[in-house]
Amino acid sequence: APRGSAPEQHSLTGCVRSSRDYSAPVSFVSAGLRKGAAEEASDEDSEEDEKPGKQEEVPKDFVPKKLKTGGNFKPSQKGFVGGTKSFVDFGSWERHTKGIGQKLLQKMGYVPGRGLGKNAQGIINPIEAKQRKGKGAVGAYGSERTPQSLQDFPVVDSEEEAEEEFQKELSQWRKDPNGGKKKPKYSYKTVEELKAKGRINKKLSAPQKELSQVKVIDMTGREQKVYYSYSQISHKHNIPDDSPQQPLGKDSKPQGFALPELEHNLQLLIDITEQEIIQNDRQLQYERDMVVNLSHEIQKMSEVLSHEEKAISNLSKVLDMVEECERRMQPSCENPLTLDECAKIFETLQDKYYEEYRMSDRVDLAVAIVFPLMKDYFKNWDPLKDCSYGTEIIAKWKSLLENDQLLSHSGQDLSTDAFHRLMWEIWMPYVRNIVARWQPRNCGSMVDFLDSWVNVVPVWILDNILDQLIFPKLQKEVESWNPLTDTVPIHSWIHPWLPLMQARLEPLYSPIRNKLANALQKWHPSDSSAKLILQPWKDVFTPGSWEAFMVKNIVPKLGMCLNELIINPHQQHMDAFYWVIDWEGMISVSSLVGLLEKHFFPKWLQVLCSWLSNSPNYEEITKWYLGWKSMFSDQVLAHPSIKDKFNEALDIMNRAVSSSVGGYMQPGARENIAYLTHTERRKDFQYEAMQERREAENMAQRGIGMAASSVPMNFKDLIQTKAEEHNIVFMPVIGKRHEGKQLYTFGRIVIYIDRGVVFVQGEKTWVPTSLQSLIDMAK
Repeated sequence: APRGSAPEQHSLTGCVRSSRDYSAPVSFVSAGLRKGAAEEASDEDSEEDEKPGKQEEVPKDFVPKKLKTGGNFKPSQKGFVGGTKSFVDFGSWERHTKGIGQKLLQKMGYVPGRGLGKNAQGIINPIEAKQRKGKGAVGAYGSERTPQSLQDFPVVDSEEEAEEEFQKELSQWRKDPNGGKKKPKYSYKTVEELKAKGRINKKLSAPQKELSQVKVIDMTGREQKVYYSYSQISHKHNIPDDSPQQPLGKDSKPQGFALPELEHNLQLLIDITEQEIIQNDRQLQYERDMVVNLSHEIQKMSEVLSHEEKAISNLSKVLDMVEECERRMQPSCENPLTLDECAKIFETLQDKYYEEYRMSDRVDLAVAIVFPLMKDYFKNWDPLKDCSYGTEIIAKWKSLLENDQLLSHSGQDLSTDAFHRLMWEIWMPYVRNIVARWQPRNCGSMVDFLDSWVNVVPVWILDNILDQLIFPKLQKEVESWNPLTDTVPIHSWIHPWLPLMQARLEPLYSPIRNKLANALQKWHPSDSSAKLILQPWKDVFTPGSWEAFMVKNIVPKLGMCLNELIINPHQQHMDAFYWVIDWEGMISVSSLVGLLEKHFFPKWLQVLCSWLSNSPNYEEITKWYLGWKSMFSDQVLAHPSIKDKFNEALDIMNRAVSSSVGGYMQPGARENIAYLTHTERRKDFQYEAMQERREAENMAQRGIGMAASSVPMNFKDLIQTKAEEHNIVFMPVIGKRHEGKQLYTFGRIVIYIDRGVVFVQGEKTWVPTSLQSLIDMAK
């Protein structure tokens, strides 16, 4: 409605207020009770005041006209009720619930009165409502921020900044109230500022290189124009339009002084000057960097130059020395070069000019200078007469000429190592000649020769000498050797090669054994020369091959000799027995014990029985028994089978003494035999105890076990410890032995211990068993 109709409307409403229209339909309010006529009249009056009669008057409180609620929102309040309450009543609605929200917050570390978040950065008070003045749009009445948001987020509003900038720019277009002319403001730039700007902005507007001189045809205007740079397009002159000028208005003033071309040219000159200043500054900086770079380059080149000069001078000195050597090598030279002087020259090269010496071709240098001198040095040499001749000078040349890297034993590259080539080409021919004329039986001189050279000669050359030169000669000599006719024993010219050749001699041992076996076919044990020939080979042959050789060739002959032995207590011939016992160290103990069991003890026990049956003199029997026992070594007597045979003889004597009750008995015979039996048994016990003590000491020295008190020292102690743990009786059976071993009771089981193995008495024989199964059987 137009503004003029506002009073009429006001008066109309006044008329309507005096008489109510009760025929109108009933209208309901969304919440609360319908108010009285007085309240409605006051509301309508407030609405009339809000109408835009005067634009400057903006109502302070904006309350909706018809929305009246029956809750906390009352007309007399400004804003929401919740916004004005303090924080004390916050969360009071949880009185009517289970309060799970407050509990969860407290579990997560929330403290009442502080903000939410890890660092309590959240706002404390609830979000406030902002009541806007009037009916304008958002932001029309200034900032919409509340005091609380300004406190929690103290950030300047970007809209306020934009408003300030707009007002500032707007003031520039307003006319000066004083009406005076403004003085022109000039901006000055110093050369330093220009330089600083040029360092930041790397791109220059002026053309930098000739590549930017490009022909450009401009066809955008009425006429075609040609430019020689893209930058010239932006430098067009302001040409006045050809169209007639508009007639000047009343208020417009004629342009007094306008020279756009001059302004443009001045601006262009200023820009060009700026660009030149910047470009000159950059060029100056570039030149300074170039100077620094060149100075470094000069320093590096001077170092390289000095190094090269030093290398050139060193090479020239080396060349002079080599040329001097070549000059003195000529046959017509008055002062010929000797090998010692040449070695000193090479030592000087190696010490003073090490790099040049290592980098140079030493093989060619040595072949040209050293090889002729070395040939001349060894021309009258006889290796077998003077075996150490030349070892010192060759050892010196080894340090001078040998390469640092190790050469492999296969495929030698002689072209890369001067020393190996020297030894192969100069030294080896003398050795080949001397080995070709050498007799293998005269081994001492050759062995001494190789021993003196073993540390100087390269390994692969020494292997070549032993494999290709020495071994074929030895093999040929072994084939022609006959042990029956040769007076020189073979070990005298084979064994000296053992330290040098070692396993290389293995192929010779088989033919040597065959020849020895053929020679022993008609041998008799009375000939002691066989033992002298065989004894040096005992430690050379492998144990298995030696034992097989003895069992095949020697043991049968010794058995025949024992078979022929006649045991006569009155007149005993011991020669045959000595011949057999003399081989004790050569044949194994088991072989010797087998011979005695088979060929000696049956006859010996038979003679004892027949002697006891003819009322003998027991003192003589005792001496006879002890005499035969003293013929055997302790190692043989310690064997269980030999112990059993002698114990059997004691039992026979005890039975003979105890059985002849009615007949004549020599006085004191029973006591003598009992004393002898007791003494012999005690010796056996002492020997066993000594053996057990020795085994325990050996185990302690090996470090088996942690402590002597806690860990058993031998197998018997271990069984005793286990028996104590399981409450089993373990004790020796007095006077009971089996094969010389003491019998023990382990619970109800009878056992004996042999070399760390437990034997249990079975139905027919003794059975070996483990300690755990023994404990199970005893339980």
